[in-house]
Amino acid sequence: MGVRTANVQDGNIGQTMEGLAATIHGRREASPEASYTAKLLQGEEDSLLKKVIEEAGEVVMACKDNDRDHIRYEAGDLVYHLLVVLERYGVTIDELAGELNARMK
Repeated sequence: MGVRTANVQDGNIGQTMEGLAATIHGRREASPEASYTAKLLQGEEDSLLKKVIEEAGEVVMACKDNDRDHIRYEAGDLVYHLLVVLERYGVTIDELAGELNARMK
């Protein structure tokens, strides 16, 4: 577990997801030595997929501990890694939104 984020304020999830997805997309051409995100995008496929599994497990453990701040922290890690997966496989967040919207009908 990393160091928990201090002074977290509520945000706009749409703006946050769009900004994060754009940042991740911008790292696609960066040097893997200079960017963790670029390393995940360009590196071994299993390394990224294992991170998603790891982070999902950490969310579960935080929930088992009933630790709200820890849940938020680990969920942030999971969402970040999931957005990297989407970028790596060419699925846009607009496509993801469409998928989720279709399920609400």
